[in-house]
Parts: sequence; C-alpha cells; structure tokens
Amino acid sequence: MSLPTMLDVVKRNGSEQLVGLIDESVKLIPEIRVIPTRTIRGYIYKTRVRTAVPTTAGFRAINAGVANSVNTIENRLVECFPLEARWLADKLQADSNEDGAAAYIAEEADGVMKGQLQGIAGQIYYGTGTGGNSAGFPGFINQYDTSLAIDAGGTTATTGSSVWMVRFGPKDVQIVMGNNGMLEITPKAPLENPVLATDPNDSNKQFLSYMQDLTGRLGCQVNSKYSLVRIKKLTADSTHTLTDSMIDQALELFQGGGPDAIFMTKRSCRQLKGSRTATSPTGTPAPWPTQIEGMDGRMIPIFMTEAISNTEALTL
Repeated sequence: MSLPTMLDVVKRNGSEQLVGLIDESVKLIPEIRVIPTRTIRGYIYKTRVRTAVPTTAGFRAINAGVANSVNTIENRLVECFPLEARWLADKLQADSNEDGAAAYIAEEADGVMKGQLQGIAGQIYYGTGTGGNSAGFPGFINQYDTSLAIDAGGTTATTGSSVWMVRFGPKDVQIVMGNNGMLEITPKAPLENPVLATDPNDSNKQFLSYMQDLTGRLGCQVNSKYSLVRIKKLTADSTHTLTDSMIDQALELFQGGGPDAIFMTKRSCRQLKGSRTATSPTGTPAPWPTQIEGMDGRMIPIFMTEAISNTEALTL
C-alpha cells in the first residue's frame, strides 16, 4: 500500500487555490510528491527507535540457562517547525491589472509558492546548515550516520554535490506535518480585506495592499541510521564523478533492505549516463538513467532534483 505524500495531505486539507499552486509547482520538486508524509495533531511527538538487537542465537546446553534477550530502544523527538510566507500586492497596481486584481494576486502567490516548496525541499537535505534555514527543521545532513557515506573524493572547492539514497516509511524517513497537516493560505478572499502596508523606503508612509499569508508546521523524521546513505564530494573533477560502482558501494551499506528512491542533481545524472558504455549495435549513446537495480533485483527509481546543490562545500 502506497503511503500519502505531502501533496496528498495538502489535497485532503487544503483550499482549491493552494492545491492548484502546489500541483503546478511540484513538477520540478519531486520530494513533495514522493516522500511519504505523516500528520500529527500538535507539533511534536516521540518516536521509538530500536538501535540494537541481540545477534547471537540462543542455543544452550542441557540443564543450563540463557540470559534475557534485550533490545536497545531509544526515544527521539520529532518537531514540526513554523513555516510562514507572506505576499503583498499594491492595491492600485493590482486593480489596474489587465486581467483583474485576482489574477495579479494569483501570479504573486504562484511565485511565492514555488520558492517556498523549493526551500522546503532544500531543508530536507541541508537542514539547519548551509543551504537550509537555521530556524527550520533538521534535515538529512543533520541526521544521517556519517559512517554510511561513500566519498567520491572531489577536490575543487564549492563544486561538490551529493546523491541521497532514501528508504521511506514510519520506521525510516518521512515528512511530518503538524496541526493535522494544515498548510493554508489566509485570507481566502484578499480582495475583500485590503490592509495597510508600510513603504519599504520610508517607514512613515503607507499604502493600501492586498495581502495573503501561507502558514504551516513541518518536520523531517529519520528514524533509523540505515534509512539514509549518501554519496558525497561529487564534482566535475576527473574520476570524481558519479558512477555505477559508487552506487553499488552505497547500496552495499544498507541493512534490512535497500532504498526506495535515489535523489540527485541533473549534473550527477548526466555524469552517471556518461560513465556508461553504449552496447547497442548502432552505437546509440546510453540512455538517461531513470532507475537502478537493487541488490534484491528490485528497480529503484532515480529522481533528478533542483533542491540538491552543485556548489556544496567539500567539508559538508
């Protein structure tokens, strides 16, 4: 059974306007339509993580006992952080728009929504560090086990990139939306509620404006050290580009099954394509890779994303 994504949650809870904006925006932001999403009533919850299990079979001698088997359980907190974005439209400018004030406001909302979704996707990877927002939720880079990484060895500063292999689900990785998953735009009818806005160039002056606000609470859960594997320091340097060999090494690091998805930049996908030798009789170049065969024979989809950077610091 497929798990709901952030897009599914918004469609269930959101207004028609919000759903339309997200539907249009997520074409270039696969994280919003791929990563499973859980909703919670408040903004924080505890999750139980099994960090160790007995690995020795309980054989015993006759008339001898065995020690109690003990799982090591750790409680972790997952918090949903406040998200807010506001846009203003000068009433005079909006009312003068050839297609009407509503169309002008919708155009403003569309641009802001694209930016916010891009920012949310970036937060999933970069969290509170460079590339993310320090006031937002911890992301993959804050939560993954650094021992589960393949180092591509790139050396040119600020040209690095990463590939993330992710396993989804309640015991692995999921987005968490607080307040029962509400991500909403208010007011619903901005034309009926113009507000006074302050002139950014002179705080003593004001003008009438139409205003809308996007609000919600979001978090990112990484419940197991084996939920994420990273390939890091991918650059354009010779021998430090993405290859099938690196992907195989990363797959080998997973325990208890492989990933459900692989996220990478267009540059990394092009590098992977270029590393392959075409075998067709006509010499046709190798196709753009869209999936990788896992160790269990299952095909793992590749998602190209603009939320991963090609200018990562090599110290990241």
